[in-house]
Amino acid sequence: MASETRTLNPAAEATVEPRNQTRPRSVWVTRLVVLGLVLAALNLRPAITSLGPLLAEVRAGLGMSGSVAGLLTSVPPLCFAVFGLTAPRLARRFGPGAIVCAGMAAIAVGLLIRPYLGGTAGFLAASALALMGIAVSNILMPVIVKRWFPDRVGQLTGLYSMALALGTALAAAATVPMTRALGGSWQTGLAVWGTLAAVAVLPWLVLTRHPATRAPRTPAAPERESTPAPTLSITRSRTAWALACFFGLQATAAYITMGWMPQIFRDAGVSAGTAGVLLAVTMAMGIPLAFVIPRLASRMRNQGPIVVALGLSGLLGYAGLYLAPASGAWAWALLLGVSNCAFPLALTMIGMRAKSGAGVVRLSAFAQSTGYLISIPGPLLVGVLYQHSGSWGLPIGLMAGLMLPQIVVGVLAGRNRTIEDELA
Repeated sequence: MASETRTLNPAAEATVEPRNQTRPRSVWVTRLVVLGLVLAALNLRPAITSLGPLLAEVRAGLGMSGSVAGLLTSVPPLCFAVFGLTAPRLARRFGPGAIVCAGMAAIAVGLLIRPYLGGTAGFLAASALALMGIAVSNILMPVIVKRWFPDRVGQLTGLYSMALALGTALAAAATVPMTRALGGSWQTGLAVWGTLAAVAVLPWLVLTRHPATRAPRTPAAPERESTPAPTLSITRSRTAWALACFFGLQATAAYITMGWMPQIFRDAGVSAGTAGVLLAVTMAMGIPLAFVIPRLASRMRNQGPIVVALGLSGLLGYAGLYLAPASGAWAWALLLGVSNCAFPLALTMIGMRAKSGAGVVRLSAFAQSTGYLISIPGPLLVGVLYQHSGSWGLPIGLMAGLMLPQIVVGVLAGRNRTIEDELA
């Protein structure tokens, strides 16, 4: 985390483009940015949620143990943490649009090749390539929204969060039936999602070449070299740490759900196809709520009540999974879907807890990278507990236990303050 101890100077780092360079933005360019955000968001989770419904087949095909499968579900947050740290530096040098474009290309290539490399090592390496693209795009989505739509952060965050939830749910629901329709090979069923990422490359290719996208300056967020800004060390901010911990704990819950919930239902007697649909229901809850929650949160001075409501929903869902996983499966899927909407809430708070574009860049990188580091042990520990206990009682108890500190740090992160005011 050495890069996060660097000082933050909004006047020096607020833009990644050349200074004193203003260009009018046409309507079609703005619309293309919105389209690019939506297509990019659609591709930020299929690499993960397409794997869950076919995890049993992948384990059999690659000869994975339960512990190794747990490691596989821990790879996404590890890659997000490691590669996410590079996003601010790459964005300053090449521009956020170019990095998102490269990220979509990495996702496409990684998903297309990973089922055919043979063996667990090749599968993990190609997955890491795709996840690298997801990592840098994850970090830069709030940055692009803040820069292009500074007066509509809640609305645009809701839009791309809704698209992210749609892509997540679509991959979970469609992977098994699509695999059967394409001949029953799990390799084909996983690889087909690379085509969606290839489509997402196209608008960003145009945006990176258009002059208006090289300096997306707005009157709402002027930067003046003549006005010095305070130098801030983000690692001294209690709000930044609270937000990072909240992000990490909600990511832990999300990746445990995406990686293991279908297996929990299958072990309870639910068919593979239905287990995939149940995961899709969980992810689909984020489609409407990911649009509503950021808009609601952006109008509230304190987001703590939303944090508490989402946490209680998660606790009820885990209790149901423990007591009656099959008979109440649809209810538990819905409750956990509501709980997983902590992700768009965290993204919204990132945009609200910093005043400047530079602050959002640094806070987004710090909160997401640190948060994903925090989330790494969770999915792996679930796999180990499941393998050694032979049941889901202990893993579900772990999931429920982690929800309590998530509520506490979320309430702290939701307080009405910014990192600039806190450290100035």
